[in-house]
Amino acid sequence: MKRTSRDIRTANRYEVLRQIIAESPTSRQELAAATGLSLATVATLVGELLDLRMITEVGFEDSAGGRPRGLVAVNAAGGALIGVDIAETYVHVELFDLALNVLARADEDMRPGESRPEQVVGHVATAVGSVVAQAGVEAARVLGVGVSVPGQVDRDTGIAEYAPNWNWHDVPLLDLLAEHIAYPLYLDNPLRACAVAELWFGAARGRGDAVVVNLGTGVGAGLALGGGLHRGVSNSAGEWGHTTLVLDGRLCHCGNHGCVETYVGAPGIMQNLRELSPQSTLLHPEDQTATIDALARAVATDDPVALKVVRDTARYLGAGISDLINLLNPEVVVLSSWVASRLGEPLLGEVRAAVARHALRRPLAATEIVLSPIPTDPVSLGAATFALEGALQSVGQRTGTKRTTPPARSRTAPPS
Repeated sequence: MKRTSRDIRTANRYEVLRQIIAESPTSRQELAAATGLSLATVATLVGELLDLRMITEVGFEDSAGGRPRGLVAVNAAGGALIGVDIAETYVHVELFDLALNVLARADEDMRPGESRPEQVVGHVATAVGSVVAQAGVEAARVLGVGVSVPGQVDRDTGIAEYAPNWNWHDVPLLDLLAEHIAYPLYLDNPLRACAVAELWFGAARGRGDAVVVNLGTGVGAGLALGGGLHRGVSNSAGEWGHTTLVLDGRLCHCGNHGCVETYVGAPGIMQNLRELSPQSTLLHPEDQTATIDALARAVATDDPVALKVVRDTARYLGAGISDLINLLNPEVVVLSSWVASRLGEPLLGEVRAAVARHALRRPLAATEIVLSPIPTDPVSLGAATFALEGALQSVGQRTGTKRTTPPARSRTAPPS
C-alpha cells in the first residue's frame, strides 16, 4: 500500500523520538542531520513531542559563531512501556520508562506441556501485574504493552497464526490477553523485536543492513534492510530457521525435515549432544536451559565433549549464516537470544571460523559477526518499542493522522 503524507509524518515523529532517546540530550540541528529531515520539519515534530510531554527542553549548547542551540531530551517520567517476551520455556516481562531504562522485571517459567493459550495468557497477565506493582506505576502512565510471541503473527488482527513448537493455529492472542490486561496491546514476534532492539541500542545501531540471528528454542533471523525493519508482504520475513539445511534430515515441528532450527536451536543442540555422548551428565533430557547452561560451564573448563558439541553446532550455524551473508550482504550479523548469550564467545569464535569456510569472500569481507551487546532482554526491549510506536500513532489517529500500525487491544483504550 502506498504511504500517504500522513503516514510519512507519523513515521518521522517516531524516528525523531527514537533519535532523541538514543542521543539525549540533542539539538534540533543534530536531529535533522541524523534523520535526513529538514530543520523545519524536525522543529515541528519536536514541538509535537514537547506538547505530548514525551520530551523536555534541557538548556542550550554553544554553536560555532551562532546563537546557542536549544537542547531536548527524552522525558523519562513521561510514561511507561511494557515489553513481553513469550518464549517456549518462559515468559519474561520488563517495564521501562520512556528512556527505555528498565524499572522492573518479572519471570514466569513454563514447564513442558504448559503451552495451551489460556496457560500462556495466565503467565503473561501475572508477570505484567507484577512489574506494574514493583515499579509503583499508575495505570494511566502505562502507554502500552508490546507482546512478542514465537511463530507467525498477524499484527492487524492480533492473531498468533502459527507457532509450530506449540502447534498453535489462529489463536486470538491479543483478545485473550485483553480479558486480563487493561492496557493497549500490540503483537509481533521475537525476530522483529530483536532486530528493533539492535537497531535502537545494539550492534545494528547506525548500520543500514543487519541480520539478527535469534538462537533460542526456536531459531530465526530478524532483518534490517536499508536502515529499517524488513517484515515482508505478510510479516513473515526471517523464518530462516525453517529453511532446509540437511536434505532428509531431522524432523522439525513445522512438518519438514532438515530445518536449520533442528540443528542449532536448543533442542537441536541437545540432540547434537545426545548423538555424540548419549550418557553425558551434561544432558538434562527435559530441561533445555539446564542443558545449555551445563554445556557453557563445561566449555569453560575445556571439557572435550562440550567443546565438540559447540563446534558441531557452529558448523551447522556457520553454513546457515553463510547463506544469509551471500543473499543479503549485511554489514553485521548479530547472534542474539538466550542460547547465544549463554554459549557466548566460544560459540562466536567457532561460528566465525565456519562462516569463513562457506561464505563468498567479497560479502564476508564487509560483514562483522558479533554477539548482542544489549545487557537486558533484547526481545522485551524490542517489544516495548512496538508499544511506543503504537502509542505515538494512536496520538496521530486522535489528531487526524492515519494509523499505520494495527489498533491496540484494550478494555480501557478509547475506540479507534
